Amino acid sequence: MLLGAIATTVLGLGLSVAAGSAQAAPARGGAANLAMVGEPQGLDPMTSTADLVGTIMQHVYEPLYTFDANWKVAPMLAEGMPTVSKDGLSYTIAIRKGVKLHNGRDLTADDVVASLQRWMELSPRGKAVGKEVASLSAKGPNTVEMKLKQPYAPLLAQLALPSGMAAIMAKESIAPQITQFIGTGPYKFKERRPDQFTVLTRFDQYSARSEAPSGYAGKREALLDELRFVPVPSANTRVEGALSGQFQYADLLPVEATGRIEKGAPAVVPIVTKNFGFPYIVFNTKEGVLASQPMRRAVQTAVGSGELLAAGFGDNRFFVVEPNFFPKGTPYFSDAGSKLYNSRDPKAAKEEAAKAGYDGKPIRIMASRQYEFHYNMALVMSEQLKKAGFKTDLQVVDWATLVQRRNDAKLWDVYFTHSGLFPEPMLSPPQLGDGAPGWWETDSKKKTLTAFNTEVDPAKRSQLWGQVQQTVYDEVPFIEVGKFNSLSARSAKLEGYTPAIWPFFWNTGLAK
Repeated sequence: MLLGAIATTVLGLGLSVAAGSAQAAPARGGAANLAMVGEPQGLDPMTSTADLVGTIMQHVYEPLYTFDANWKVAPMLAEGMPTVSKDGLSYTIAIRKGVKLHNGRDLTADDVVASLQRWMELSPRGKAVGKEVASLSAKGPNTVEMKLKQPYAPLLAQLALPSGMAAIMAKESIAPQITQFIGTGPYKFKERRPDQFTVLTRFDQYSARSEAPSGYAGKREALLDELRFVPVPSANTRVEGALSGQFQYADLLPVEATGRIEKGAPAVVPIVTKNFGFPYIVFNTKEGVLASQPMRRAVQTAVGSGELLAAGFGDNRFFVVEPNFFPKGTPYFSDAGSKLYNSRDPKAAKEEAAKAGYDGKPIRIMASRQYEFHYNMALVMSEQLKKAGFKTDLQVVDWATLVQRRNDAKLWDVYFTHSGLFPEPMLSPPQLGDGAPGWWETDSKKKTLTAFNTEVDPAKRSQLWGQVQQTVYDEVPFIEVGKFNSLSARSAKLEGYTPAIWPFFWNTGLAK
């Protein structure tokens, strides 16, 4: 049985703990070659929501808060959880004392304030938070006070996410374009050679927390001398490199490679992370063929998510076709909008498009083969749209180019991406925030999200989420395709590795 042969136990909504991780501490020293899906378009963790950037730079920068193995918010650079006023409008956060920045000086509240101000100006997620913030200030060398305009339930979770990270950096390094990557993490930036590697080295003055490791939280220790993140756009090359021992870790492998990875045992360990995330299709609501809601609804009617998932993952043990954004049994499960999911009705779609005034212009679909399942789903969607009378222009580009192009509303109509599955709905996708590619801004969005985010009672928030989900189905800023599990692989010599949505390599060593 496939999954039974893979030594991974899954916790929560995607964070995992590898079997055997409670053994003796991993060895110290050595360098790990880590095969990533491609070249990051940059290394600024605030300006990009791309997982690849977050994966690399979470080793260099740290947030005030992070997530433990059960997706609970836990302190990282903050001393502990914040002191919150009775009205829920004032957050006082004590900063850990004695934390060293990579330039050798101590972290202060001024660094935190400057970093968060930049995050609220540049990051799509940060901009959403910034709209809720009345003031942000340092109250002494190790205390920060944030005052809100109204209660905002997702605040701490927003500060904790590695993607589009609220990274804390040295204030003197802050600029519109960062050229010095000075953080507090267990690794520091050494060198980047585009299309070859990004190298991080151990930070010997790192100030670790004392708590036991748990997910992204607790004690972090840089055991490896170097982390070498290598862009390997070809999924097959990542598979071959893992099997040959060229790479100690290979990220996001195609499902069809499972058998080969298993045969590589015991030298290679396959890793399945359940409920890893969901693929989704973003629509350009600002310009182009799909700027009007009736046109997006017509496309929605043409799309069959089941076919897309089957094309993307093949093996039905790796995907689930379901309309709910959150799995059954979780607080935000809702079937709102489900009647609009997985329609695959070309006749009805063609009629809707005609009523919407479709003029025959091609729908430009962007996808990257670096995520093979994106590409395979895009091929099928293109055919589904053609059956409904649409013309399509499938543009296959590398991931870095896609991430760059999606910021220009004149260049695309649809693009494929995916997200991790998190317990706080506002963490993903970025289109629920402000200013993310797609530029979805409507009165209905504002109304439903304001009601959802200002409600701090978990039970009431759970009910309000259904209204948000219904609004997404009605206005079609994106299509949530379904759920999927991911496949990666590591060398058996890579000890202490904990599978996670954004792979991390602190507390990880190489057997001698």
